[in-house]
Amino acid sequence: MTKSPWGAVARSAILPGWGQFYNESYWKAPIFLGAIGGLVYGWIYYNDLYHDYKDLYSESLSDGGSGNQAYLSQRNLHLDNRDLFAIYIGLVYFLNLVDAYVDAHLFDFSVSENKDLGSKELQFKFYFNR
Repeated sequence: MTKSPWGAVARSAILPGWGQFYNESYWKAPIFLGAIGGLVYGWIYYNDLYHDYKDLYSESLSDGGSGNQAYLSQRNLHLDNRDLFAIYIGLVYFLNLVDAYVDAHLFDFSVSENKDLGSKELQFKFYFNR
């Protein structure tokens, strides 16, 4: 039985972890889905903080002053964290697609020993000294 690599990629592109489920790697599906879900939660969290501090900094500018630098610093910090989470989401999503593709290619791969060789094997040992 073989699995379609591009079918697995398409499934994982629609829903992360679905390609792993298709490849019968059931334990990987919740890992990818949970990782992306957790990263999306982190992105939303930092996005909300960014908007809160952006509004606070805008209000401090409208008071006629030069703005509260603490609000500006916090706004920039949360913006950077939000952007990092977006990069992490993209990387895990891409890893999800690559894993589904490779797992589908290796679905029929067997690592069992071949006892039916019927021929003698040569065995070499190399010893390296420093």
